Amino acid sequence: MEWLEASTENCPVQRTLDVVGEKWTLLILRDAVNGVRRFDDFRRHIGLSEAVLSDRLRKLTSAGILKTAPYQEPGSRARNEYRLTRKGWDLWPVLMALTQWGEAYAVGSEGRLLDVRHSDCDAPVRVVVECSAEHSALTPGEVTARLGPGAVRRRP
Repeated sequence: MEWLEASTENCPVQRTLDVVGEKWTLLILRDAVNGVRRFDDFRRHIGLSEAVLSDRLRKLTSAGILKTAPYQEPGSRARNEYRLTRKGWDLWPVLMALTQWGEAYAVGSEGRLLDVRHSDCDAPVRVVVECSAEHSALTPGEVTARLGPGAVRRRP
């Protein structure tokens, strides 16, 4: 069976995009990675409506990407802040890859917004594809993709 004959119903890219493949969702994740935790801070920084933000935060929480934690400012009612879970932090390389691509092809004349560096040696951080034997910085020409055990024939 070839790629075009395979059903993509169980494709991990498609299933991931079902959860995080919307602009506002990725911007919420970007802000969460950079320390934003509170509803009003997300709303102000990203500039989206309360209704859209509530919906996206609910979806991310229900998907286990964010979790809520109560907090209370003195003299105010209790509220929830949003924190990344391990599942959420596992999206960090995806955000870094989008950042890396954007810096190469979509950055404005003012330059990059963030300068992300390794804390130990101060070298810029970059995303690379490597195999499990730690051969690093593979190119597409060095990789073979085969259909896996979950591949089923596409229905006509």
